[in-house]
Amino acid sequence: MSQSSALHMQTPNPIKKKIITALIAVVVGHMGVLWAVGQMKTPELKSIEKEPLKVRFVKIQEPPKELPPKPKAEPKKEKPKPKEVKQVKIVEKQLPPPPKKVEKVQQVKKAETAKPVVKPVEAKPTPSPVVTTTVSETKVIKSAPAPAPVAPPAPSTPPSPKSVSIGDSGAQWSRTPKPLYFDKDLDGQTRTAMVYLEANEKGAITLVRIVRSTGLPALDEKILRAVRSSKFKPYKENGVASPIKTNLPFELAFNPRG
Repeated sequence: MSQSSALHMQTPNPIKKKIITALIAVVVGHMGVLWAVGQMKTPELKSIEKEPLKVRFVKIQEPPKELPPKPKAEPKKEKPKPKEVKQVKIVEKQLPPPPKKVEKVQQVKKAETAKPVVKPVEAKPTPSPVVTTTVSETKVIKSAPAPAPVAPPAPSTPPSPKSVSIGDSGAQWSRTPKPLYFDKDLDGQTRTAMVYLEANEKGAITLVRIVRSTGLPALDEKILRAVRSSKFKPYKENGVASPIKTNLPFELAFNPRG
């Protein structure tokens, strides 16, 4: 067995021979190509003369910056037209002409000339002066007195409320007052109070005040709120409604059992 294996090792494989010969042929081919390339002369290239390039520098202008928009001019406010002034003609009343002065001229008769005395030379009588008196008369015209201003009528005073009772023959409730309270508000005892009230012609409460207190201000306030929210029916006498006034008693009972 050992001899046969040695024989196999010594005899070369035909496939390997083919591969080796192919590799040798490829190497030889490459070497031939390289040698051929090395033997080739490089062709001489003709130099091409070109004109020199002319370069011109151009200054690039920056685009104009956008200016902010101008503010819109505010519309001019029209001046208010002056109001037309109406011309009022003033009519001047012509005053009556002043009374004419009446001049009375009293002529004094010439005094009788004295009788001439028989003398060789007659003396001329001296004339007496004439005295004139001027009397002026002025008439005073009295203007009629201006009429006295008429006083405005005095405002009518509201009718005073009538004192009535509450019941069948008196005022009738339209909405009865109901104080809302608890036993703790009474402080352990029954409380009484008296309230004076007034109502107008329509029955609405116009005035409320405590006449006799319960002794507890908080409880009095609850009673007043209940009375203010109440209302009477209009009280009428002979078919005419009138305001009323009355005293209203209250008794708030305490229930110890709650």
